[in-house]
Amino acid sequence: MIDWQKEAESRREDLLQDLNGLLRIQSVKDPVTASKGRPMGLAISEALDYMLELSENMGLNVENVDGYAGYAQYGTHDPVTTVGILGHLDVVPATGNWMSPPFEPTIREGRLYARGAIDDKGPTIAALYGLKIVMDLGLPLTKNVRMIFGTDEESGMSCMQYYAEKEGMPTVGFAPDAEFPMIYAEKGQFNPTLVPKRAPVETKSLLKLESFESGLRINMVPERAHAVVSGDIRPLVEEFEDFCRKHRVKGEAEINAGEAMFTLIGVSAHGSEPSQGVNAGTMLALFLEDASLQPEGKSFVKLLNAMHEDFHGENLGIACSDDVTGALTVNPGIMRFGMGEEETLIQFTARCPVNADYGWIKAQLEESVDGFDFRISDVRETSSHYVAKDEPVIKALQTAYQEVTGDEPTLLTTGGATYAKFMAKGVAFGACFPGKEMTAHQANEYIEIDDLLKATAIYARAIYELAK
Repeated sequence: MIDWQKEAESRREDLLQDLNGLLRIQSVKDPVTASKGRPMGLAISEALDYMLELSENMGLNVENVDGYAGYAQYGTHDPVTTVGILGHLDVVPATGNWMSPPFEPTIREGRLYARGAIDDKGPTIAALYGLKIVMDLGLPLTKNVRMIFGTDEESGMSCMQYYAEKEGMPTVGFAPDAEFPMIYAEKGQFNPTLVPKRAPVETKSLLKLESFESGLRINMVPERAHAVVSGDIRPLVEEFEDFCRKHRVKGEAEINAGEAMFTLIGVSAHGSEPSQGVNAGTMLALFLEDASLQPEGKSFVKLLNAMHEDFHGENLGIACSDDVTGALTVNPGIMRFGMGEEETLIQFTARCPVNADYGWIKAQLEESVDGFDFRISDVRETSSHYVAKDEPVIKALQTAYQEVTGDEPTLLTTGGATYAKFMAKGVAFGACFPGKEMTAHQANEYIEIDDLLKATAIYARAIYELAK
């Protein structure tokens, strides 16, 4: 009988060395350096080249698919039999205060700290080494195994859409980009952009909101917010310290050239779990709620106040739930205010239950934001994903997980979206274990090295179970 954990442990140093090299690449999407063959920018292109070279050196057949994605395949069987393993090489920006530089991997007390350690470079390398174990042992397979490396998971997944159109997608497989034991159902997404209904008009008031800025991505709870206010600002500045103390957040206010500049620090978290963070943008709007702002600024602040800690969209009239994936969640991720045209907007992500009616959600939201003099200017929708509990892929992954860990392979659902949805019978499989802290999109992101090796063992067993 194969000792999968022992096989993973024997490759510990090589795995960590290869992961270290990948984590050092600052693979944040960068349109400024994008070009033909490098659609996501130079850094992500470098990460893709790194993984393809690493895979080729392991003996896999590799191909770069126009810079949008790449694959590494083991086996030359009928393509219809191919088992897909989909991981991503892009990461979100490394915001916040880190104990060590986010792109200089550091080991402390058995944990490997770096942006991408758990989301998703660590698990992707673990899956690759799982395949390497199967190859090294010479285990007989009857199906191809194809690892597909994506480059735009954090910003819309255009990479996998391109790959699916160009290459076709395996029907069965997993994405090592979530939690163990496995996620068989993923919520859909309704991601609107809200803008003012009419152009701003200069009016006299005690205070004027000159600008407001918070958030980088809708799938991150904003960690910082900045606002500039002019007018009778001294009372407001004096109140800010008390507000921050009351709400247990860090903030700073200063006066410069007759304007008050407010900065508030929240806590970042994944946008699919907004209650796990502290939204700096809506918190700063809460502070400005009672200020005598001009009408445009007042409407903007009031709408953000309605969204403050409204994690399920009740104030927006879009709350709904089902028995499979539970309640809808809302994360206001990008907030901007300015007096010029098109300078004011609010973007949020609503993670919707499997059975949600997007038409109803849009109608309800339109009615709600109309009361704040806002409208919906754009919406990006993503369908939910669901695999029946009795599908063979579910049983195979349950077998692998239980054999390696000895634990019950219960089935989970998520508000997050993974590449698994691109496969008709794809599920999200690891690599965060039950009871462990999930630090994706947070400062000081990490993966426990022992967990990384355990995940590698599970992936090896799973690949063999799916492809034998």
